[in-house]
Amino acid sequence: MILSGKRLLQEVENKNIVIEPFNSKQLGPNSYNLRLHEELALYEADVLDMKQPQTLRRITIPSQGMVLEPQKLYLGRTIEYTETRGYVPMLEGRSSIGRLGLSVHITAGFGDVGFRGFWTLEIFALAPIRIYPGVEICQIFYHEITQPYDEYQSKKYQDNRDMQPSLLHLDFK
Repeated sequence: MILSGKRLLQEVENKNIVIEPFNSKQLGPNSYNLRLHEELALYEADVLDMKQPQTLRRITIPSQGMVLEPQKLYLGRTIEYTETRGYVPMLEGRSSIGRLGLSVHITAGFGDVGFRGFWTLEIFALAPIRIYPGVEICQIFYHEITQPYDEYQSKKYQDNRDMQPSLLHLDFK
């Protein structure tokens, strides 16, 4: 079952779900809108090798906005930090964003129970689009999970404080 907005608020108040900063204006009937941080990143390599670590070039979105180029992968992150205890977080782009041809996650919308950190967004534009820092770009919602369960323990992405490039190269060691 997906938590309703009212139940999500109760779980935030009970500290089973942490969303910081929390603004009740971003709470919907069954989700919470997360905002885009002012910084984006692009991979520096022209060809990405999944067995190799990747480096990023960072760019700041000015307050007047920035046009994203089509067919380019940008990494971003949410302003909000989240923690989840006892629920499975899921991330989706907002329909208003998708209707402009902007994808905010390519395949990584499924979170893990126990995840702590900021959400790295894989942003891809179908057409040129001007984006702005702080825009409510995606929504997080929560599924109940049956017990018993193990919480997320990955050393790769847990407790991140920033955008994270793919760490798939660690799986090859």
